[in-house]
Amino acid sequence: MRVEVRSHESKLLADNPLGDPARRDVVVMLPPSYDAATAPRFPVVLLLAGFGGNGWQLAFNRAAWQTPLPVRLGNAMRAGAIAEAIVVAPDCFSRYGGSQYLDSPAIGRYQSYLCDELVPFVDATLRTIPRREARAVVGKSSGGYGAMVLAMQRPDVVAAAASHAGDGAFEISYLRELPHTVLTLEKRGGLGAFLQWFEAQPAKGQAAFEVMSHVCCAAAWSPSETGPYGFGVGFDWPMNLVTSALRPDVWRRWLAHDPVRMLDDERHRAALAKMRAIWLDAGIGDEYNLQLATPPA
Repeated sequence: MRVEVRSHESKLLADNPLGDPARRDVVVMLPPSYDAATAPRFPVVLLLAGFGGNGWQLAFNRAAWQTPLPVRLGNAMRAGAIAEAIVVAPDCFSRYGGSQYLDSPAIGRYQSYLCDELVPFVDATLRTIPRREARAVVGKSSGGYGAMVLAMQRPDVVAAAASHAGDGAFEISYLRELPHTVLTLEKRGGLGAFLQWFEAQPAKGQAAFEVMSHVCCAAAWSPSETGPYGFGVGFDWPMNLVTSALRPDVWRRWLAHDPVRMLDDERHRAALAKMRAIWLDAGIGDEYNLQLATPPA
């Protein structure tokens, strides 16, 4: 596949509370026959990165002894193993490491950015089939979460969705990890002090990465207008930051965004019923137990 990087100026992200850039790179992977003189229009696959990632990382990371993603996709298309499609990998990275691909007053309007700005931009500048029936969204981890929630909330945009180890079943994935974050925050003098320390670090360690993942989730799922941390609009933490006792009112707000719980809503079930295809998978040894959030075939 031929890889292009296109720049897009977002109006929806221009006023985001974290001061993140509104101009975003959009990585586009074009199918092998895209440049042929008689090439047709192509369906579009939105490829959402996991927490801490973006389109550049997906397309250009080079690991030892591993075939890069664009090469693998191109080979599979040429072999007829998969249909040719335009793969679009957006940048929804934020100061908190991500956005969960939602609209949040504490992070920005990233779901609207994808659906109402990026998709029309792609349709206007590439040879796409500009209909929802020819559009899919896929992702891993937080990207898988974003794919499934987008399918439930914006079925007008996509007709297929796939999630690899997408966030879900929060009681058995997030709840067991949150006390470790509380202890880490205590060592750094609290949440506000941790955020200031984190931004000053030239290299971010794995433990800090996990804490920032939870910060991003809190900003996405339980935003608050109080803004106590000096980082734009604030957010409510689902646990007491001294005792680790669960705060039921805030935890309920998190659960309202759990894809497993979201299926209790008839509107979301009806939206998924409109999908032409849904694919869910996870490894049986997932470190966050996300295989338990994936129903068996």
